[in-house]
Amino acid sequence: MSSKAEINTDIVLIDIINFSLLTIKQQLEIINFLTRSYKKIIERILENAKLPLSELILGYIPTGDGFYCILTPKFRGYGTILGLSFNHFSEQISKKFSYFQGLHIAVHTGKINQFTDILGHKNFIGTGLNDCARYLEVKDFNISTVMISDEAYYNFQRFISVHKEYNQLLKEREFKHSAPYSFKDKHGNEKKGYRVWLRKSGIIIPPIYKF
Repeated sequence: MSSKAEINTDIVLIDIINFSLLTIKQQLEIINFLTRSYKKIIERILENAKLPLSELILGYIPTGDGFYCILTPKFRGYGTILGLSFNHFSEQISKKFSYFQGLHIAVHTGKINQFTDILGHKNFIGTGLNDCARYLEVKDFNISTVMISDEAYYNFQRFISVHKEYNQLLKEREFKHSAPYSFKDKHGNEKKGYRVWLRKSGIIIPPIYKF
């Protein structure tokens, strides 16, 4: 198995609420629909931004009740916006499936390592994935918001300072964020982060680069 150097980038984690309480048939139905739907969202984003997939997305990791979406380091900071775009579609899912209780979405900027697994597929490990999952442990997680780490928020602020067109766009969408707060994860480690949301939700494409 081969490995590559450590990568510092944005990680978006999608998690279906109370997935384990669903029947096997419901689990299969909702995970298939979720996977197809978010694949279409990514394709739409890429088409509108005139981006090849490999420039935006480094990889996906299925978790059983959702998936990790790992961005390329070039788009570090856009992960928060992508998480908000993913959250927009959860409203459409709830209209289709009465048993669907919503999604938890977390965003973190952290370190990962890429490797080739035993089947020859590209895969990822690293503290960034583990830390991102910790942000789903926040009590009273509001499903209309996205939970982001302080590292993700810092990189989000850097992103919109470079791509100033997003300031106006986010203002039009009425972007909001909570006050910073901290909590202890299941291992007793302190985590800091923010809740973010759009009062006028929608899909926001990444900046268009010339390749």
